[in-house]
Amino acid sequence: MSHDDFAVEPIKGLPEAPPEGEQILWQGRPDTRALARDALNINWVMGYFAVLAAWRFISVIDLMPIGQAVGATLPIILLGAVAWLLLYGIALIQARATVYTITTSRIAMRIGAALTMTINLPYRELGNAALDLRKNGTGTIALDTTGETKISYLVLWPHARPWTFGKTQPALRCIPDAENVARILADAAEARISTPQITRVAPGDAVAAE
Repeated sequence: MSHDDFAVEPIKGLPEAPPEGEQILWQGRPDTRALARDALNINWVMGYFAVLAAWRFISVIDLMPIGQAVGATLPIILLGAVAWLLLYGIALIQARATVYTITTSRIAMRIGAALTMTINLPYRELGNAALDLRKNGTGTIALDTTGETKISYLVLWPHARPWTFGKTQPALRCIPDAENVARILADAAEARISTPQITRVAPGDAVAAE
């Protein structure tokens, strides 16, 4: 596993041209809305502000005319709107700065909005994989590495499996058509190192790729 923070990309998403014989099988990036929902919990944050605004309105409606009650609630609504814009903006920037690449030899993750880095994950350094598939077809493929190199969760976020702080697992987060991408990955890994295929599971369940 390696990364190069400063190399110029001769091919989108890769710090250098692939070696002879290595082929790019798939490239993609996170879906912005899915990233905002799953990585930044934007729905929970908006729900919090909605409850707060409702509580504020109910608590003052008996004390003042309805127009003034709405006015007293408006600052909370505006604060919620600002929070939504910030979170969605972060998700948009992260998604546009990211390129995931699956080749016949490795997975490459070009990540980072402020400080860009490319992480290369050869198939020989991958153990298990987990597919978290959503009803709309987006999903996350988390990768359990077997190499000695360790990556900081904070450096990798949001391109890491959530709540796995002991051993950070790189992840292709919130990608469209995740089931098909998982199949491409499984076939490529199987051809390279005889790894079993990844199959579809319920959201949050793990798929063995031993």
